[in-house]
Amino acid sequence: PGCLLLQILRYLGACDRLLKQGYEEGQVEEALEMFQYSENKAAEFLRLLAQFNDMGFQQNEIKEVLLLCGNQREKALEELVMK
Repeated sequence: PGCLLLQILRYLGACDRLLKQGYEEGQVEEALEMFQYSENKAAEFLRLLAQFNDMGFQQNEIKEVLLLCGNQREKALEELVMK
């Protein structure tokens, strides 16, 4: 039971920190879930998602490419441009 409580507290802390960076709640929750609650990976995903979104790429394509490329910016950008 203590271990589960600790995981919940970590999750809530990660959510709070990412929300304070200006990301939407739904996106934060989705990113944390996609990256097995790794705050660093979720934060990088959200940063790149916003960056590529600002470049005019479609959000669903960005998500797919970032997952396939493991959040590698250059590789993901190359894939998005080729689509």
